[in-house]
Amino acid sequence: MNLNHRYDFVLLFDVKDGNPNGDPDAGNLPRMDAETGHGLMTDVALKRKVRNFVGLVHGEQPPYEIYVKEKAVLNRAHERAYVATGNEEALKGDDKKRKGGGDTVDKARNWMCANFFDVRTFGAVMSLGVNCGQVRGPVQMTFARSIEPIVALEHSITRMAVATEAEAEKQGGDNRTMGRKHTVPYGLYRSHGFVSSFLAKQTQFSAEDLDLYFKALEQMFEHDRSAARGQMSTRGLYVFEHESELGNAPAHALFDRLTVAPTAPGTPARDFGAYAVLFDGQPLAPGQSVPAATGVTLTRRC
Repeated sequence: MNLNHRYDFVLLFDVKDGNPNGDPDAGNLPRMDAETGHGLMTDVALKRKVRNFVGLVHGEQPPYEIYVKEKAVLNRAHERAYVATGNEEALKGDDKKRKGGGDTVDKARNWMCANFFDVRTFGAVMSLGVNCGQVRGPVQMTFARSIEPIVALEHSITRMAVATEAEAEKQGGDNRTMGRKHTVPYGLYRSHGFVSSFLAKQTQFSAEDLDLYFKALEQMFEHDRSAARGQMSTRGLYVFEHESELGNAPAHALFDRLTVAPTAPGTPARDFGAYAVLFDGQPLAPGQSVPAATGVTLTRRC
């Protein structure tokens, strides 16, 4: 089913005693706004979890294959698109750089959208190597930012084993090595998202795909546990549905009315109960819907 409405949404999630998104350029410290101390999590990291969830649920089978995944060679997928659309002749020859053009690329791009969930959702640049064009995705997300400044803790840890005989000899048989682990005691993060029905029609992104995407946001942390990330949970998914495709109210105006504030300012938060989430001063229960503006309905999905 085609999308005929614009959607904007707010995602709330938290982390307890873990590192939600380490920065490899800073010794894997939790990402942070250097000026304010607020924690950050990239849109790429959030999309990775959505991709992993969809791949897990649908077993990497069309039309829910995942294009950007661990150890993927992207041009192999491009070659599959050319073969599937009857244009394998364009693949012949040693130089495959930017192979194809015109109608060939259009067919390959449409095939990629039809078979890969993340291509038709987030878009992709597929013009390098075997050319499948570019796709602008209908679903976009912002960086997530913590509600309050975070504290990044560093813990010393001990490993009781070494990897090689050389290391064992160097340690004199003790085989103990020291390491570091970074955590955030607690942080509640907020991200904003946007869904364009116009772009959805171009990529074949359907209402069923949108429902799967929202389910992924609700459940992605349940299937992505690790000791490094501590305890992470989705705490709220607030979806604004517009009656029209263009939208009935500015996204920022709707987002500003959904407030997240500490219930005891000045006291370090250590769980979700330390915050109040209100829309126009009122809490929303999971599953509850309220009119947010003329032609806009707000639903708290979880």
